[in-house]
Amino acid sequence: MTPTVVFYSRPGCHLCDDARTILERIRAELPFALDERDIEQDDALHRKYLERIPVVALDGEELFEFFVDEDELRRRLAG
Repeated sequence: MTPTVVFYSRPGCHLCDDARTILERIRAELPFALDERDIEQDDALHRKYLERIPVVALDGEELFEFFVDEDELRRRLAG
């Protein structure tokens, strides 16, 4: 079963760009489904995540906000 990473972001967010780079680097080695959600396209997501983005969730569990811990995400995906 392929893990799913949901990445909450928005255009123009430099922290989101940094997180996306990390996610793509990890994804090249450890396959997972990536579901990127632009919070500006959904009012409920915008209210929930505006002050926290980027947010990364793995299989429904929010793991990181603002920054992605690359080592931790690798460990969880490999586990």
